[in-house]
Amino acid sequence: MSTVAAIATPCAASGIGIIRISGEDALLIADRVFSPFSSGTKLCDMKGYSAAYGRVFSEGKPLDEAVALVFRAPKSYTGEDVVELSCHGSPFVLSQVLRAVLSAGAQPAPAGEFTKRAYLNGKLDLARAEAVMNIIGSQGEDARCAALNALDGALGKKTQAVRSVIVSAAANMSAWVDYPDEEIPELDRSTLAEAFSSCENELRTLLSGFDAGQAVLSGVDTVIAGRPNAGKSTLMNLLAGRELSIVTPFAGTTRDIVEQSVRVGNILLRLADTAGLRSTEDEVEKIGVGRAFERVGRAGLVLAVFDSAEPLNADDMRLAQLCAGKKAVAVINKTDLPPRADFEYIKAHFKYVAEISAFEDSGIDTLENAIEAVLGTENFDTSGALLTTERQRMCCEKAADCLNEAVDALSSGMTLDAVNVSCDGAIAALLELTGESVSETVVNEVFAQFCVGK
Repeated sequence: MSTVAAIATPCAASGIGIIRISGEDALLIADRVFSPFSSGTKLCDMKGYSAAYGRVFSEGKPLDEAVALVFRAPKSYTGEDVVELSCHGSPFVLSQVLRAVLSAGAQPAPAGEFTKRAYLNGKLDLARAEAVMNIIGSQGEDARCAALNALDGALGKKTQAVRSVIVSAAANMSAWVDYPDEEIPELDRSTLAEAFSSCENELRTLLSGFDAGQAVLSGVDTVIAGRPNAGKSTLMNLLAGRELSIVTPFAGTTRDIVEQSVRVGNILLRLADTAGLRSTEDEVEKIGVGRAFERVGRAGLVLAVFDSAEPLNADDMRLAQLCAGKKAVAVINKTDLPPRADFEYIKAHFKYVAEISAFEDSGIDTLENAIEAVLGTENFDTSGALLTTERQRMCCEKAADCLNEAVDALSSGMTLDAVNVSCDGAIAALLELTGESVSETVVNEVFAQFCVGK
């Protein structure tokens, strides 16, 4: 593979910025642009895990002072020779240093190239590589802990244990089928079925935690919906901690969608405050109401706001019906006023209900608890194995389905070689999950989602 380079720190003014160079010629290329203050020292002659202080040059012109860190293959992040040039964090300076490195023989690193090389060189499996992006994107303590645990290989260890059981059973079945004259004891079908069912249950447990894991790691698209003046905008401002939505006593004030990411407990909610749901002749407001209905339909979580001080109307009932089958919390607002709404109707249509007063900032703890309950994150275990991507979920589901087929084949009296076909499918899916057997197309797709420099 060619030697590649990229800026490995965000493109913003900072104290330090890093240009990472990785590949067979990393040290040679770095020597062409970096001159240590210690005379006679060359990076090519330095041991791994050592550093030199000096200057970076471009065509003999000094660009900046820098520290060069040397990592020798295979004891580096990528498994290759690596040099990291730490300069002052001016975006302009970094771009000039990178240009000098590229002029000296390096190629621009595509998105995710350094982690991709770490995977290809056996430094980490594909599931752990995907965990790198989760750590970079983590925006809460639970997200950080879960991502770090994934980077430590918790998912790989779990699937390896399941795979070992399947491989052992498949090997025994193959031996019994292929060598009938060797007096190999016939396998007990009920024992095999029990083993496969146990493995399937392990995988189904992983699958059941996928949505909660996504909520913690990636956040949730959340819509605040309700009729006009139910208190949606006041709730939005309360959760955001500042005034984002305009609040007035006049219906139809919010006509477009106001968006903001906020943290509720350890969950990131990508909130959208929508126009009040009602029939209107105002053409501008009508567009906003239409967008609100669209967002409710595709939201990962709906906070359905009801005005406790007003009787329920047709718009309230339509919202309750829209939330059927969705992850939703009924937020009964304005509990500081005399109640007039039909609380029993609301509670009959929503499993999770929070009674609050957004105006008085009361009941928010109840709302937080309801949000965690509906998302399944109230007892989220950051130390357990976790499926972190849709790719991993699909592989796990395919493996579980193949195991279910194997159990069905055993119970219906099919031959063991037919059962083994299902076992092979489960093993292949688990190997693809960790990247031990995966197509180049899948690998490229995974790393295309990374940022440049990582």
